[in-house]
Amino acid sequence: MSFLDPADWERSLFTGHWVPASSSATSREPATGEKIGEYGVASPADVASSVEAARVPQRAWAAATYDVRAAVLRRAAAAFVAHAEEIAEVFGREAGAARGVAAPQAHIAAEECFEAAALAAMPAGDLLRSRAQRLSFARHVPVGVVGVIAPFNSPILLAIRAIAPALALGNAVVIKPDPRTAVCGGAVFAEVFREAGLPEGLLHVLPGDAEVGAALVAHPHVPVIAFTGSTGGGKAIARAAAERLKRTHLELGGNSALIVLPDADISAAARAGAWASFRHAGQICMAAGRHLVHESVYDDYVSALAEEAAALRVGDPVRTDAEIGPIIDERQRDHIHGLVTASVDAGAELLSGGTYEGLFYRPTVLGRPPLDAPAYAGEVFGPVASVVPFATLEEAADLAADSEYGLALSIFTRDVLAGLDLAERIPAGLVHINDQTINDEPVAPFGGVGDSGNGARHGGHQSNLEAFTEVQWVTMRQAPPAYSW
Repeated sequence: MSFLDPADWERSLFTGHWVPASSSATSREPATGEKIGEYGVASPADVASSVEAARVPQRAWAAATYDVRAAVLRRAAAAFVAHAEEIAEVFGREAGAARGVAAPQAHIAAEECFEAAALAAMPAGDLLRSRAQRLSFARHVPVGVVGVIAPFNSPILLAIRAIAPALALGNAVVIKPDPRTAVCGGAVFAEVFREAGLPEGLLHVLPGDAEVGAALVAHPHVPVIAFTGSTGGGKAIARAAAERLKRTHLELGGNSALIVLPDADISAAARAGAWASFRHAGQICMAAGRHLVHESVYDDYVSALAEEAAALRVGDPVRTDAEIGPIIDERQRDHIHGLVTASVDAGAELLSGGTYEGLFYRPTVLGRPPLDAPAYAGEVFGPVASVVPFATLEEAADLAADSEYGLALSIFTRDVLAGLDLAERIPAGLVHINDQTINDEPVAPFGGVGDSGNGARHGGHQSNLEAFTEVQWVTMRQAPPAYSW
């Protein structure tokens, strides 16, 4: 019997155990159209019942000692590692991820679980000074039920970084995976935590459409929503949550800048730039959409980047050694191609790519696009790099800062202090000097500014404590004081 036995999850929802769903849909490989299985589709009514069901075991889970919660997270990490090969295969098939992207997913998830296990043992709060004769302290307490809404592009990492710390800190979790990745982004978590011995009812997996997500946001007993997805979706969630004074952790879109200064190693920068723009077919929020290159090295850089793009193999990510897999669906492919075509029509030079077969889009390099060209000015979420020259550091800073987004920033230079000085002038949640934009570690705070989100909400113990607990002030006296008017 396989770890992800379809007999368990097909046409079912996970509420601590698999239960029949009222409806189902087909999961297919974007690379081949081959059927993966029939996953259960949730409804808003399922959200309501899951949230209420999760509240009961959550109280006992919050009262459990930290070592009990930590042990479950460590066992979950072990389960991810033990089933890494099967998880990578289903991730590659369902998300269209090449082997280099799919293979590390389970191990990255295991790291997140190990960090969460350590988080469970962190100090619970602070001892406070008080003018009165009393013990005064602030402590972190679980929020209750956390709602997690995850996207299709990296459904394991982008969900586990909320699921693991939320559980470690004593909460229950209801996750709504993107229906396009309902198996690798849903059934995987159900089976991992079932194998880890998580008490029943603390994790619910409810694949569904926007109505299911809206029901999760609207539920009065879900005080925290962790959402990773589009900026438009995040803004809609923020508006709905504001009506209920609900906390949101929003990790949204990006159009990250990668700056190449005149003293940079051009070959190394171009290779890193290709990784930043084309990895996972560009379907990563941190992807570098804008390459800003000093005019003295522009020709060398853009030529090297175009060569890198042309050399990448595009194809079935599971059955071949292709570095670039398919776009997730036709709608996204057509969106990408529309942006490329409009940008070329506006004056951008098509230096590589710009074509597709089926859902396979060739890595594309656009030279000298107008600054209002859509593939330069907005998020593409596809394998497209727009390259623009600049003359001065001031111009580079202005170009990089001229975006509604503020997620990742890369600067390539041999003078790292000059690079850091330049970064000071550019709003970004993540800055990498002499490295590309796609970077993430469970011990580091992660988040963007502007239209990229509401700051660091994931990664690092402090971010996770703030994200998934409430701070409560407690005082204790030996006896009540004698109050007089």
